[in-house]
Amino acid sequence: MYETPTHGPAMPLADRRLLVSYDRYTAAQKTVDTLSDAGFPVQELAIVGTDLRTEEKVTGRLTNGRAALTWAVSGGVFGLVVGLFLGLFTTTTTSFVALVLWSILWGAIAGAAFGFTSHLFQGGVRDFTSRNAIVAGRYDVLVTSGVWERAQTILQGGLAPADTVVVERPPSAGTVPPTTAPPTTSDGTTAEHEIPAQRRAEDADADAGTKHR
Repeated sequence: MYETPTHGPAMPLADRRLLVSYDRYTAAQKTVDTLSDAGFPVQELAIVGTDLRTEEKVTGRLTNGRAALTWAVSGGVFGLVVGLFLGLFTTTTTSFVALVLWSILWGAIAGAAFGFTSHLFQGGVRDFTSRNAIVAGRYDVLVTSGVWERAQTILQGGLAPADTVVVERPPSAGTVPPTTAPPTTSDGTTAEHEIPAQRRAEDADADAGTKHR
């Protein structure tokens, strides 16, 4: 798990909303980086790991020789620290270097002996090396409710919604044929002989109906 220092009061749990969820921490971290690059107030975010479990990664086989070598390195480092401390009380450079080297040598020898014998007496139990870590099954990116929509807009790659609504244009029904005006005479009246006979009959029926009323 990664742990970063925080400042200020903690965000109330009830005021958080789920923004996105991942199965890897690196993906959740990338989401926060994306929001940060867009100028989003990242102090409104939180990465919460759920379904915690212990994971042991086996790194290799452990033998007597490897156990001795591992402890020899540790013993040598311890001898170096002790030699540097004791070397402060020496008067010459030669004695200082010699003391440090002897400390490293005896530290490595003592560490190798301890590692060899301790693994030998285990009787073949746990003949492997490993690393332990606590991992989560899911990483949720939570955000304060008041800025949830803004965070969603940034992650979707769009801009903030405008006040106007774009309406799709209805499908075209074709072109409208031009209207042909009936021919007129020189004084502006419609020429009677140009009106079709069917239209004159409809006008006559309409006049007759008006008279009967």
